[in-house]
Amino acid sequence: MNTTTAVASDFRSFVRFVLSEMKPRGKFLTPFNVISIPIILCGLGILVVRFIYGLGSVTNLSQDTPWGLWLGFDVVTGVALAGGAYVITFVVYVMKVEKYQSIAKVTVLNGLLAYAFYGGALIFDIGRPWHAMNPFIGNDFGFASVLFLICWHFMIYMVATFVEFSPVIAEWLNWQKVKRFLHKLTLVTVILGITLSILHQSGLGALFLMAKPKIHPLWWSEFTPVLFFVSSIYAGLSMIIFESTISHKVFRKLITPDKKYSFEDILFGLSKGAAVVIFVYYFLKALMFIHGKQWDMLNDGWGQWYLVEVLGFVLVPGFMFAFGYRNRSLNVIKTASVLALLGIIVNRLNVSVIAYNWYEEVRYFPSWQEFMVTAMVICAEIWIFRWIVTRMPVFSTSH
Repeated sequence: MNTTTAVASDFRSFVRFVLSEMKPRGKFLTPFNVISIPIILCGLGILVVRFIYGLGSVTNLSQDTPWGLWLGFDVVTGVALAGGAYVITFVVYVMKVEKYQSIAKVTVLNGLLAYAFYGGALIFDIGRPWHAMNPFIGNDFGFASVLFLICWHFMIYMVATFVEFSPVIAEWLNWQKVKRFLHKLTLVTVILGITLSILHQSGLGALFLMAKPKIHPLWWSEFTPVLFFVSSIYAGLSMIIFESTISHKVFRKLITPDKKYSFEDILFGLSKGAAVVIFVYYFLKALMFIHGKQWDMLNDGWGQWYLVEVLGFVLVPGFMFAFGYRNRSLNVIKTASVLALLGIIVNRLNVSVIAYNWYEEVRYFPSWQEFMVTAMVICAEIWIFRWIVTRMPVFSTSH
């Protein structure tokens, strides 16, 4: 057999293997599939209408409110919820804490998919999507633009997370030499990814600094970039707890039992970190509130809504994380993670949507099509995640 024939044979084997992995596994009509398939199909239909007839055909956006749910949730909130990837990789590969090694791969996968889907959803929100490359090349924005920096940080970080996860893909394809080479790049890409995460998490906050006249004073601050970065840390930790709890039940057959540290020990460690960061975030919020002398703003509905956010969705889950860690209560920790995630969603939507143009008589509210497309993005991400973890060695060390 000559070299050309051998290469052709290997390629055919590779194609057959990939095609075999595309086949559905297990029961198809599961409750999630029954719910998600109509949502995805409906969302795709809405996007067809959106790209043919424009944003106005399916959204309630306007010239006064050009940013809506697709940007406020899919991008601004979604990026914060994906913060667990850079936090865990920092702890595992830089601080060398072996305890969290078992969740590093799945956390990086979650981060990669979140950036791919939520970042990709930004195309839906651009009135002229063919101009999406303008911020990357500085056209009409300039190289000093915050969008220019965010876009480049975002894109390079996605490349870094893909390289971090690529050894799993190499193991799946049985490319051992490629896997060994990619493992050598891990530390470099982790450090690059952490640096880029700090930049674009805070950069998203910097994007709103120029919108001071339009954002309610209770949610605007010159320290918004710092708040966005700090909140992304505990948002990522809370999301890991939430997702891990679900994955531990749904994919329990794929998780190898020979782990040095138990699942409960990992959750307790994550809750301790989340509690510390939440209290740091709350201290910064309180300091800015007191320094800004904003007491009079608490007398109306906006002030009461602000208290609901900072007390009910920040301080309360912070104490719950601390209580759950101290008393070894997993149920309290899991509940706290849900409240903390709701707090992040509420805060990011307040800054980008709810408290934006707060003084207008006619306010923006998302259309049902906007909600449907957002649900479609979430369902599609879960489908891809499930396909990857059921075929690649994400929860185990080998295929």
